[in-house]
Amino acid sequence: MYTASQNKTERLNLRLDTKAKARIERAAAFAGKSVNAFVLQSAVETAQQTIDTFETMHLERSDAERFLEALDRPFAPNVALSEALELHDRDVTSR
Repeated sequence: MYTASQNKTERLNLRLDTKAKARIERAAAFAGKSVNAFVLQSAVETAQQTIDTFETMHLERSDAERFLEALDRPFAPNVALSEALELHDRDVTSR
C-alpha cells in the first residue's frame, strides 16, 4: 500500500475539465484530504488494481489441480512444435 510519507521526487501533470476538477475537489474534501493526496492515493490504488487484474490468474479448484498436474507431467513436444523449432534454428541467428 502507498504511504504519504514516502519520498516523492517525480511529477505527473494532467489536464481536466471543470466538472471533473470540481468532482475531485469535492471527493477530496469528503475524504478529509488535499486534492494532491486524494488524487495520488486514488491513482496508485487504481494502478495496483489494474496491474493485479492483468498479472493474477484465478482458477477454480479443479482447474488449478489440472494446471498443476500438467506442470508435473514430463514435457514431450508435438510434431508442430518440433517443426517450428527446426525452422527457428534454420532461419534465426541469435546474437
